Amino acid sequence: MLTRRKFLKGAADLLLVGAGASLVPRWVAATELPAGTIAASLLESLPGKRPLIKRTYRPINYETPIEYFSSVITPNDAFFVRWHLSQIPEIEDRAWRLDIGGEGVRQGMTLTLDQLKYEFEAAEITAVCQCAGNRRGLSNPHVPGVQWEKGAMGNAVWKGVRLKDVLARIGLDAKTVEIEFNGADTPAYEKTPDFVKSLPLDKALHEDTLIAYEMNGAPLPHLNGGPVRMVVPGWAATYWVKKVVSIAALTRPAKSFWMSPAYRIPRDMFPGVRFTSQEKEGDATTPVTELVVNTLIVNLKDGQKLARGETVTAQGIAWDSGNGIARVEVSQDGGRQWQLAQLGTDHGRYSFRQWTFAWKPEAAGTHSLSVRATNNAGHTQPLEPQFNPAGYHNNAVQRITVEVV
Repeated sequence: MLTRRKFLKGAADLLLVGAGASLVPRWVAATELPAGTIAASLLESLPGKRPLIKRTYRPINYETPIEYFSSVITPNDAFFVRWHLSQIPEIEDRAWRLDIGGEGVRQGMTLTLDQLKYEFEAAEITAVCQCAGNRRGLSNPHVPGVQWEKGAMGNAVWKGVRLKDVLARIGLDAKTVEIEFNGADTPAYEKTPDFVKSLPLDKALHEDTLIAYEMNGAPLPHLNGGPVRMVVPGWAATYWVKKVVSIAALTRPAKSFWMSPAYRIPRDMFPGVRFTSQEKEGDATTPVTELVVNTLIVNLKDGQKLARGETVTAQGIAWDSGNGIARVEVSQDGGRQWQLAQLGTDHGRYSFRQWTFAWKPEAAGTHSLSVRATNNAGHTQPLEPQFNPAGYHNNAVQRITVEVV
């Protein structure tokens, strides 16, 4: 059993490995989860949720079955559940308070939910919320952490207020470098680090960064961070702090376990912005920030039987950090030749983008399908995932095999 103690030790050991390029093994795509994880991958119902795939129960980590991604918007009751700490209080709307302060503000304040809703302009955005460790369980060699397959993500319409509007009311000191967030969840053991995250000032002040209280037109579900959570479109879900109860403006970089050593990757491994205030001279790693371009087939599975001579339409979704999807391509020969798929409606730069590909298999036997996406910044999914010690950003080209009979 992978306990928290073993996970933290393993992650720390692997961080040392990741610091030396000569010691880093080649990370190749695995086709299935570790055997013990497969046995534990049961569909279970949590309060207010449809049956989801259980990964861990303490803390609660459940992923969304792939069939729910056939819709561009993931239903609230099918949305994945991700927590780092096991004590998750239910907070009534009338009891919720948001304390805002820190050395980088002229004067702190406390907001109620009604004040948040009615004293600030509302904003709405459609965005993918994805755990940085999505597909970690498919890494080879396997690495510590929750052994997610492909469903530690979801796409929703989020409504709330802009963080920059709230910060403008209290005023920020010119020396402010980061904005820090803490939620109401707490650890079961005193020595377990509290889950505290921060954002660089420019991302915190971005017009799309929200303090959200609605999800798909309904109040935020308890298990997805209600009554209020952070929404940081384009960035990994580790920054989307749930049940947020305090925000602090910092004039020095935040120091917390969940900023360092956790949630870090080797420098320059992936495209995207760098969290430079969280880098020190000599660091081999940098914090995870933006999502990477990715795609997923949602209606075909490995080993599925198809009829020879009949047209089948592969369906899927593609997404990235907000550059937008330029094209999706499908290969039937292991990646030597690629054909364009048809892109669906654009629901916004941070949203899932649906696609379809019509295919008529003429020959019986085993066939391989590969799919990859390219975004408007010119980034294309790699054929193999890039190894990093925590299994983050696995965006390798998806491959499935089907049997034509």
